[in-house]
Amino acid sequence: MRKLFVRLAVGAAFVATAAAAHAGQTLDRVNEKKAMVVATNSGWPPQSYLDDSNEMVGFDIDVSREIAKRLGVEVSFETPDWATLTGGRWQGRYDLGVGSVTPTKARAQVIDFVGIYYYSPYVYVVHKDSEAKSVTDLNGKVIGVETATTSEDFINRRLEIDAPGLPPIEYKLEPGEVRTFADSMLPFDDLRLGSGVRLDAVIAPEQTALNAIKNGYPLRSLEGEYAFREPLVVIAEKVDQDWTAKVGSIIEEMKKDGTLSSLTTKWYGKDYSTD
Repeated sequence: MRKLFVRLAVGAAFVATAAAAHAGQTLDRVNEKKAMVVATNSGWPPQSYLDDSNEMVGFDIDVSREIAKRLGVEVSFETPDWATLTGGRWQGRYDLGVGSVTPTKARAQVIDFVGIYYYSPYVYVVHKDSEAKSVTDLNGKVIGVETATTSEDFINRRLEIDAPGLPPIEYKLEPGEVRTFADSMLPFDDLRLGSGVRLDAVIAPEQTALNAIKNGYPLRSLEGEYAFREPLVVIAEKVDQDWTAKVGSIIEEMKKDGTLSSLTTKWYGKDYSTD
C-alpha cells in the first residue's frame, strides 16, 4: 500500500509539473519573443491577399496587426493550406489563426475559438446575364464552391455552426452537380465566362462576391436570397487557455471601441461587426 501511495504521489507530481509547463506556453512564447505568427490566407481578397508589392494586406491582416499592437508585439504571417489552418495540431508553428474561420462543431474538437470578430452572409452568385431570379431557379444546376469550407458543407447539407443564437439553417437548393475549387476566387473565374458555360452559380461570402464585382467580374447576387449567415472567429491551438483568454479579451475591446466596425467598413464598405 505504501509503495502504491508513493507511486501515485510521484505520478500526481509528474502530471502537475507537466501541466504547469504546458500552461501558458503560447502566451509565454509570444511575450518572450515579442512577436507572434499568424496563420492566414494569401489569395482571398479582400480578407487577405498579396498586393502589387507582394505585401500581405486585407481585413484579416489589419485585424491581426491590431491584435499584435495591443499585445505590444510584432506580427508575421504564414499561409498554410486551409485544412492545416483549421485542423489544429500546429505544434507551435503558428500562434493564432486569423482567416475568417467559421466555428463548426467539427472544428471545435481540434481548435479553440478565441472570439467572434465579425459576421458574414453567404450569397448565391450568378452571371449578370443569368435568367435566375430566385434560388429555386438554380435547382438541378451546376454550383461551384471552395473546398473544405462552409460553402461546401452547406451545399452538401452537413453544415453545423457552433455558435449560440443562430437560426436553423434552411436548405432550399437541390443542385444537379457540385464542383469544388481549391481557392476562393477560382469558382468566380469559371462563372465569369458566362452563365452555364462551366457553372451556373457560386455560393460564397457576400464580402468576397462584392469584391469580385468591384473588380470587374460580370456577376450579381440573387436579391434577398441568403444561403446562410455565419459568425467568423479567430482561432488558436488547443494548448493554452491563458492565451485564448488574453486574445479573446482584446477582440472584445476591439468590438466595444468601434475598431472592428471601422475595419469591416474600410474593407467591405459595410459594418459586419455585429449580428
